Amino acid sequence: MAFFRTLIHLSSSIRSSPSPKPRIQFPPSSLFTFSTTTTTTKTLPQDPPIHPSPFPGLEPTKKGEKPRIVVLGSGWAGCRLMKGIDTEIYDVVCVSPRNHMVFTPLLASTCVGTLEFRSVAEPIARIQPAISRSPGSYFFLARCGSIDPDNHLVHCETVTDGGDSNIVEPWKFNVAYDKLIIASGAEATTFGIRGVKEHAIFLREVAHAQEIRRKLLLNLMLSDLPGISEEEKCRLLHCVVIGGGPTGVEFSGELSDFIIKDVQQRYSHVKDYIHVTLIEANEILSSFDVRLRQYATNQLIKSGVRLVRGVVKDVEPEKIILNDGTEVPYGLLVWSTGVGPSSFINSLEIPKSPGGRIGVDEWLRVPSIQDVFSIGDCCGFLESTGKPTLPALAQVAERQGKYLVGLLNRIGKAGGGHSNCTREVELGDPFVYRHMGSMASVGSYKALVDLRQNKESKGLSLAGFASWFIWRSAYLTRVVSWRNRFYVAINWATTFVFGRDTSRI
Repeated sequence: MAFFRTLIHLSSSIRSSPSPKPRIQFPPSSLFTFSTTTTTTKTLPQDPPIHPSPFPGLEPTKKGEKPRIVVLGSGWAGCRLMKGIDTEIYDVVCVSPRNHMVFTPLLASTCVGTLEFRSVAEPIARIQPAISRSPGSYFFLARCGSIDPDNHLVHCETVTDGGDSNIVEPWKFNVAYDKLIIASGAEATTFGIRGVKEHAIFLREVAHAQEIRRKLLLNLMLSDLPGISEEEKCRLLHCVVIGGGPTGVEFSGELSDFIIKDVQQRYSHVKDYIHVTLIEANEILSSFDVRLRQYATNQLIKSGVRLVRGVVKDVEPEKIILNDGTEVPYGLLVWSTGVGPSSFINSLEIPKSPGGRIGVDEWLRVPSIQDVFSIGDCCGFLESTGKPTLPALAQVAERQGKYLVGLLNRIGKAGGGHSNCTREVELGDPFVYRHMGSMASVGSYKALVDLRQNKESKGLSLAGFASWFIWRSAYLTRVVSWRNRFYVAINWATTFVFGRDTSRI
């Protein structure tokens, strides 16, 4: 009994102890409505607002509190920075429309069932545990609409997917920052071609891969039904890929493997109708060595991929039209022609680098705004630096995130973490990028490995099965968590033994 009396006493003490006051201002009460049957109401006095803003949000940090780093985006650059930031120095707030990082080099494998979707998605809370544990660190499922550099604020709007089942409508809120990192990435380039956004599927997010998989399996099953004409069957089973870069080539290789090893066994009635066409305006894999490009071309043709050189002029619901007038019917259209600045980046009234990206200096700072940095596909060096704009690659974004996290940790240790306190801090060496090489899979257990620094320099280049083994080993070690490494290895082994799953879920 003495034990139970002690337990009751401790429970009462815990309930009576004061809890820390949260620094989040909640959404306006107009967002929520409650019904009542009473006819009289009593108005309670309200506290004055913390800052003169019509929207709720995180208030500025106070003296004695840890400075706050706000990261816009959850891609390679932003996640590499959040992973290494010293949370003993900073609070971390991530604002992104997705709560995970996508391991993009393996995304094409999920479209045909070689890998499961969760194997390439890394939750933000696993990358930076402080976001779910520290009282001053948060993840906000939202998009940034604008930046107020004078007041060190970012204006955001919640992401609710816009479905009919939403409990509340999206609302706006503000987040005050001491250091702002813009790592919001880029958008797929359509070159203003009509119909691309309406009818093509991009391959940049897990949702895109899921859509491709559902569309591909739906077309396979529809083409096997009675009443389908020969012409319609050929159209449904024609998969067209636009863009001969690494993503387009790897997806074409994965798709050809799926057709050869799975479709021909499980869809024998339509196996002779399904085929893949890769359309590219110039050479495929233009950044690779000439010998490797030729090897990739031969391997794709051998796997049944039809290569067409041309420029898309128009995209219609069931066919694309090339600039020479050729009409290409399709059942699945995947668009992979590179990336460009997003509408958010275009809306920012700050100096831009060539190509329309955010202009940064040698230390990845936005020179025209205090305490703002930019990394990843959304930024590029200003012309005044004399440095070329870096390619939109995962290794560039990761290297920039690694550099900037070291810079910010040094700034924080030197006492410059709070807003407007960086001018007196020594920044150290500027950022220098060294290319580590390129890799691409072309299907049939074949891949390319090009370890040259650039097109003009000499270096090791390999092709074939050995390159495929290097490709898989390298990407397996680059997967962020051991949990997902285990998932990827198990998925590869399961696919090798049992084949790909063709369930349309």
